[in-house]
Amino acid sequence: MYDLSSVLDVEALEAVRPGSSILISGPAMTGKQGLAYDVLADGVTDGQGAIIVSTGDRAETVVNEFAGRVGTDDFELGVIDCAGDQQTGESSVGNDVFTHRVNSPGDLTGIGIGITEALEALHGRGADRGRLALSSLSTMLTYTDRKTVFKFCHVLSSRLEAAEYLGLFTIDASAHDEQTLQVIKQAFDGMIEIRENDGKREARVRGLTAEPSEWVEL
Repeated sequence: MYDLSSVLDVEALEAVRPGSSILISGPAMTGKQGLAYDVLADGVTDGQGAIIVSTGDRAETVVNEFAGRVGTDDFELGVIDCAGDQQTGESSVGNDVFTHRVNSPGDLTGIGIGITEALEALHGRGADRGRLALSSLSTMLTYTDRKTVFKFCHVLSSRLEAAEYLGLFTIDASAHDEQTLQVIKQAFDGMIEIRENDGKREARVRGLTAEPSEWVEL
């Protein structure tokens, strides 16, 4: 089981089944990516691997930000750089970080290949357990339709389940209509909702237990 409660103090996150995929949903600028990175960093301190799929930041930026959260540059990390305007291929960034570059956030096939190779690379380094963060599905949805993104999430969730990795996927709830959100939600085992309330950020967990959790401050 994965215990995420040290990052977000909610009982539903104390024992998350390996292979689970969780959607982190909330308005823009509410810390969704930061929360996902913190969950990955927490796993790294326990010897787990981490994979980050970035649709906005370059691999170098991702590695530097993640290292700042972990507090060291000694970790097992794979980065799928989908920021665009680059040739698809593989390279090494920093301290043996596996990197796969994809020429567009809309190249879901290329992203899938990169994730598979990152899983294999981390497994080869002894990281049999780990966590993946994809930021963000909203960027993907500007390149392709919601049904295609849903299928991608569904296939990726199955891949993570086979690898017993935990998946975290962010989406900007304010950027999409309710029907799009409902379609995308169906690909996930549960959801972390984030909101702004009286100038504070709060989160709650839905879907992992019978009832939604109470809102807690981030």
